[in-house]
Amino acid sequence: MSGTTMGARASVAGPWRKEPGWRVTGSRPLDASKVQAPGATLAPDGRVRLFYTGVGPGKPFPACQGYLLSATSQDGVAFTVEEGIRVAPRPDLPWLSLRAIAPAVVAIPGGWRLYLEARGPASRPTVIVSAVSADQLHWDLEPGIRLEAGDGVGAPRYLPLPDGTGLLTCWVAVALPGRDGVERRTQAVMSARTIDGLTFTPDPGLRLRPFTGEVDSAGVTAAEVVPPAAPGEPWSMVFSAWQDRPAGWPEPLHPAHDPDAVANGRSEDFAAASVAVDISGYRSRLLLATSPDGITYTGTRLLVEGDGYGGTDLDAIHAEDMSLLRMPDGTLRMYYAGCDVAGRWGVLSALALSG
Repeated sequence: MSGTTMGARASVAGPWRKEPGWRVTGSRPLDASKVQAPGATLAPDGRVRLFYTGVGPGKPFPACQGYLLSATSQDGVAFTVEEGIRVAPRPDLPWLSLRAIAPAVVAIPGGWRLYLEARGPASRPTVIVSAVSADQLHWDLEPGIRLEAGDGVGAPRYLPLPDGTGLLTCWVAVALPGRDGVERRTQAVMSARTIDGLTFTPDPGLRLRPFTGEVDSAGVTAAEVVPPAAPGEPWSMVFSAWQDRPAGWPEPLHPAHDPDAVANGRSEDFAAASVAVDISGYRSRLLLATSPDGITYTGTRLLVEGDGYGGTDLDAIHAEDMSLLRMPDGTLRMYYAGCDVAGRWGVLSALALSG
């Protein structure tokens, strides 16, 4: 790209260059139906390890809607999937009985902690829970719930702060007035603080509200905070948001298009029902907002999107649930979930560029 190179400390503000091809897509019974919500980290041996949510016919029990899998890469581009499930739902835990999704990994003394969104029946709001590991392969679920708020929370992203505390950012389901003034249930962004990584105190108010433009009319699905690179620079928030189906767009013609059936795993094929909704007129994109103080984020602008219905991009319909990773050479890579016009989901990536 003329005048643009991969800088050693490229900024999250971009521009971003999409890397061709899938990083991970369905390839086995565990993830053949859907691949979503990546979380990237560096493995103990320096490779990139990519955690992601998968679902397929190899699921551990019939009602299961997803579990955490992993893949590794020497260069951050070509990935090899790893055998087995990293974290699976637990039918004995009501808040994690159906689905484990959207992992975020942070180093802790002696190993790593993984935060994830936990889903049970539709009657229960989603929550955030955690697991710990000494090797990134074998994870032990920690007792209890890390965070619950509003009508549900999800897609956690964790930022260690210089004072030894931590900042967790996630979506929260709330009722807010839309651009037309009519209040509706949507997903905004909240944050919470922790001293020990286990007990979180929510910050007052919301960090980011949807409905600032057309492309976020269906709410935010994930948000990751990046602190200022130098004094005087703003805080940044990379986030993904869904856009509503156009007015008059027909409902997806699928026998399992029933929110309760999908949420409770009553469909014969949960993934197929979910994909039918995904490609029924909705879109999602990756965006950026900034803040002078890390509290209120505004100034939304587009970072990455696909070419839309009728397009050929792997992220033509959806680009969402990103995970940022600073590579050992300083390169900034963003892994994200993409969906093409056929409803095929997988993990894609983009590189931050500098002039």
